[in-house]
Amino acid sequence: MKNTIQLIIIMFATIAVAQQTPASPQKEAILITGATTHIGNGTIIENGAVGFKDGKITFVGKTSEVNNSEYNKVIDASGKHIYPGFITLNATLGLVEIDAVRATDDEDEVGSLLPHIRSLIAYNAESKIVESMRPNGVLMGQITPRGGRISGTSSVVQFDAWNWEDAAIKVDDAIHLNWPNSLKRGRPWRGEEPGLKPNDKYKDEIDEVVTFLSEAKAYFSGDEKPRNLPYEATEGLFDGSKKLYVHVDGAREITDAINFVEKIEIQKMVVVGGDQADEVSNLLASKNIPVVIQRPHRLPTSNDENIKHTFMLASLLDKAGVLTSIDPSGRMERMNTRNLPFYAGSFAAYGVPKEKAVQMITENAAKICGVDDIVGTLATGKDATLFISEGDALDMRTNVLSDAFIQGRAISLETHQTELWHRYSDKYKQQ
Repeated sequence: MKNTIQLIIIMFATIAVAQQTPASPQKEAILITGATTHIGNGTIIENGAVGFKDGKITFVGKTSEVNNSEYNKVIDASGKHIYPGFITLNATLGLVEIDAVRATDDEDEVGSLLPHIRSLIAYNAESKIVESMRPNGVLMGQITPRGGRISGTSSVVQFDAWNWEDAAIKVDDAIHLNWPNSLKRGRPWRGEEPGLKPNDKYKDEIDEVVTFLSEAKAYFSGDEKPRNLPYEATEGLFDGSKKLYVHVDGAREITDAINFVEKIEIQKMVVVGGDQADEVSNLLASKNIPVVIQRPHRLPTSNDENIKHTFMLASLLDKAGVLTSIDPSGRMERMNTRNLPFYAGSFAAYGVPKEKAVQMITENAAKICGVDDIVGTLATGKDATLFISEGDALDMRTNVLSDAFIQGRAISLETHQTELWHRYSDKYKQQ
């Protein structure tokens, strides 16, 4: 009884203060053989092999074609599957630890037009929520602020690091704009009729953004002016080094946002949400504008929509030639982000070819956030960020990881709590 009480006390005390240790840099060359290899671009290699050294992939091909002697360690993955690490876009992982504790919530700032607010410096690499992504193969993410008209600037990170500096893959990749709605719901508590009605302030809300970004653009020309941090943060929108992610759902609003971006001469735009993007899919395809679709496990936003519309949206956009990925935001988004591969699996069940569904959260996600030169697919020269699954990674019944690597480092797949339980269970048994 005494030992049991001690074990419980140690468990709770350690959970409160300890962190999981990030993996050490790769020291030995590793080769994985015999697996069904999902490249991430729609291609599969049966009985494939992937080799990597010093954090970079050095071989991708058939097992029969590789020279085993070039590698210090060989992992036999016969009957298993290899995938590139999955990438989640528009996530708030590491920005909030406990919703009910305000001191742990760094996803939002006071104000409306905040392009200079950087999510990266608030990112908590030691978050227990972040480490819970890895057992499902979600190894990287675009960390995005929330709130306001312009929320701030996102960055892309990998999920096994000591701090935000070590975690960063791409710093300040995009600015996020929450587009106004042309309709609004009545507020009965103010005596308004319930239901949707036109938003009388829609044009004014758009003009506010037009004015701000027009002034920001003018800031970079002409005479020297007093320093303005919000304006400075937008420079990348006009020279093409940053993308503008427009969070917008309605068909009219998407069209208005595209016209706005062209008028302001912003070079790169991404639609996030896009609930009615299928209604303007030809426009999106012609303008080469990607869409990051909100997760399928939700009800339609309109009463007259097909109840399965949220599941079919990815297929409709894919058939129109629109580059798509998945946005995990919504109710309990941080906990549900780990379900990213299963969201892709749901889209696959409703018309997206299976390997294209994998591509949505690997190559497509990497292209959209501008890191496809280093991650997203299994290719020589890219980061060795990948994992081995016992079965189909898009099926929650079979996606059981046996090994995972970030930049060649063999990372832990146990959450902090299970790691501690095993550690202290073994200690208790020895007593």
